[in-house]
Amino acid sequence: MSASKHAKSPNAFRTISEVADGIGIPQHALRFWESKFSQIKPMKRGGGRRYYRPEDVEIIEAIRRLLHDDGYTIKGAQKLLREHGVKAVVHQTYTNASAEDDNAAPDVIAVANSDDVSLTSIRDNLQVTRDNLKKSLKT
Repeated sequence: MSASKHAKSPNAFRTISEVADGIGIPQHALRFWESKFSQIKPMKRGGGRRYYRPEDVEIIEAIRRLLHDDGYTIKGAQKLLREHGVKAVVHQTYTNASAEDDNAAPDVIAVANSDDVSLTSIRDNLQVTRDNLKKSLKT
């Protein structure tokens, strides 16, 4: 077969293996994300086979970026999607509201989306947090 028969239109639906291979995550992780992120809604055909629309793939890529590149937890990514919406997260047009939030706990350190995060600074921040927790448990 020629290469042109294997090339898909950008608007074509993708199988789970195509999406997983395309963004570099295992298929089981993608299935797990479906259970955690209501924004991922593939079409399911006979036999439960999943087909992802281009919009689904964009959302999955944004979630992968949040979890793997930006250091968000699943709960943090869920909150970001809930507060800012899918379009803002996909296009990275959201702002880090927690940095501007006056009600945030004073000892909470924002690690995600920082350009100069190092393991040393993370360790130091965790040690300070641990010490603060120990102090609060003693009182």
